[in-house]
Amino acid sequence: MPRDKTASHVRVMASAREEFLEYGFEKASMRRVGDRCGFTAAGLYRHCRDKADLFDQLVSPAVERIHAWMDTHLSRYLTAVREEGNLQWRDSWVDMMREVVYPHMDEYYLLLTCASGTKYESFLHDLTQTAQEQTLQYLPVLREKGLAVRAISPLELHLLYSAYVTALFEPVIHCYTFDESMRCLETVEAFFLPGWKALFGF
Repeated sequence: MPRDKTASHVRVMASAREEFLEYGFEKASMRRVGDRCGFTAAGLYRHCRDKADLFDQLVSPAVERIHAWMDTHLSRYLTAVREEGNLQWRDSWVDMMREVVYPHMDEYYLLLTCASGTKYESFLHDLTQTAQEQTLQYLPVLREKGLAVRAISPLELHLLYSAYVTALFEPVIHCYTFDESMRCLETVEAFFLPGWKALFGF
């Protein structure tokens, strides 16, 4: 469904966000969403197909921002190796958190804590899988260039990414302040990045 920018749609989205935050997706009620924004059921369904579509409209922009960053990140690294013939450390998921996620903590809190019963309920696991798949595309390219990439199995890589992604998103799930989150990000960076660099042959 196209995203509506009208004032009435903004009101519906604000009411839906309040409802999902209070009750979670599974216990949220479309009737209460309508009551919150002063819409009849018929009026509400002009803005969404159903409850799942309403939740999707709220969280999909946050999901799309992360996937866009990840795709660009992989492309930058592959280009550096294939076309420039060298390996540079350009950015990491720490930068993604700093630039994309932490400035929008409220959106990601909704995604991570209220999505049970939706296609997003395993979002962090799915994100880990995507990261693993992208890295498994990247490592052979490094080896072709003669870099000392450590041999690592998909299972080991999944374990590392699970720990990394969990650590990065803990501040969102537990409602840290922005300043607290940024301090934790420095700790995660200091702990994980030397290991990633060693793995990738830096």
